[in-house]
Amino acid sequence: MGKWAIVLHGGAGVISKSMPPEKKEEVERALAHCLDLGVTALKGSSSAMDVAELVVRALEDNPLFNAGRGSVLTTHGTIEMEASIMNGCTKQCGAVSGLTTVVNPISLARLVMEKTPHIYLAFAGAEAFARQQGVPTAETEYFMTDKSIDQLKAVQSKEEASCMAALKQETGPDVFCGELADKPFSGETVGCVVVDKLGHCVAATSTGGRTNKMVGRIGDTPLIGAGNYSNQLCAVSATGIGEAIIRGMAGHTVGALMEFKGMSLAAAVNEVVENRVERGTTGLIAVSSSGEFAMAFNTTGMYRAAADEDGHYEVAIWH
Repeated sequence: MGKWAIVLHGGAGVISKSMPPEKKEEVERALAHCLDLGVTALKGSSSAMDVAELVVRALEDNPLFNAGRGSVLTTHGTIEMEASIMNGCTKQCGAVSGLTTVVNPISLARLVMEKTPHIYLAFAGAEAFARQQGVPTAETEYFMTDKSIDQLKAVQSKEEASCMAALKQETGPDVFCGELADKPFSGETVGCVVVDKLGHCVAATSTGGRTNKMVGRIGDTPLIGAGNYSNQLCAVSATGIGEAIIRGMAGHTVGALMEFKGMSLAAAVNEVVENRVERGTTGLIAVSSSGEFAMAFNTTGMYRAAADEDGHYEVAIWH
């Protein structure tokens, strides 16, 4: 029998250290609550798959985070959620995108994995499958929060002002006002990686995407090998700017460095965060089949929590 370990994240990005104390405490309480759910389940001999889904569901249900309830909004002010889950021992995985009514996208991703011959369902097809499976759904109002509405207004107002300034400077036809690379972000994607006593590694990740994203945009979260990945050696969940994470194939690269270069979990995670993705874009959490865990990010902060069988217990935001 091996050792269990669990790590979860609630997003990485530009997280100011001048955050009001009450907001910091609220986030830390939420992270600790979800971590405690996972630890209790692991101590009760639940499988890594069940624990990962349980914890991500709890994160999706909390409007503090950008997943499930509390998902950020598209350019049209609509909701499009995505999630994926992967079992490292069997390489079974399931993913969903473009969800508008499903309360817990991570659970639908697991159903895709277990109940269909496919890996990935999206938009109308995914919604139809959700209805067929009888999973809980809700109206748009359930998912939208004052926070997500205010974020969209702030980003759109800032981008409009920046675009007008750029156009006045006659910067030419290549000016694109939809995604300004230098704007602050907080990619409050949620994720959980778990290794149980049998050495089985599972990764689960869920998100509402990026504030003001184009309708139909798909990020790294549901792309197996990018924002979510697991093999016989490790499980990895990413958070941050999805486009950068996709370009670096962050999750799979961690596993490949361990498998083909013999790197330790910590070394592989640090290599990806420091050298394989753009600065200021990415956070990773990971566990190994031997019960190790790692957390690294090249942003100003990452909401995160971890525990293992040896008694380590940690909830943190900044370096």
